[in-house]
Amino acid sequence: MQVTPSMSVNEILKAAHRLDSPELEQLVSQVIVLQAQRRAPSLPQKEAELLRKINQGLPADIQARYDHLIAKRRSESLSDDEYRELLQLTELAENHDVRRIEYLAELADLRRQPLIALMDELGIHPPDYA
Repeated sequence: MQVTPSMSVNEILKAAHRLDSPELEQLVSQVIVLQAQRRAPSLPQKEAELLRKINQGLPADIQARYDHLIAKRRSESLSDDEYRELLQLTELAENHDVRRIEYLAELADLRRQPLIALMDELGIHPPDYA
């Protein structure tokens, strides 16, 4: 489906509903960057670079594999090898999240605002389990 300027928000959401999780996360990240660019179209280069890094998710193939292994763990059908792979991917995802928080903190410092205020402004919310 091709998105056109004449499409309603509901039509765009219906199209987004058909995306798999990694693609949807990538779309959300790109929309957040677009929103930030429109709010401040001439962002300083450093801020623009930090926003790009903040909104960069795990590669789609890694995220898909991680999601698959999580689903298998929940259904209690994870093999020993898959469990070891899941541990490695979990560490990779956690390291990615740490870097993202570091970038967020750096951007908050550049903007001289509290981290939580920046996260709220960018529409970034901590996970429910945090």
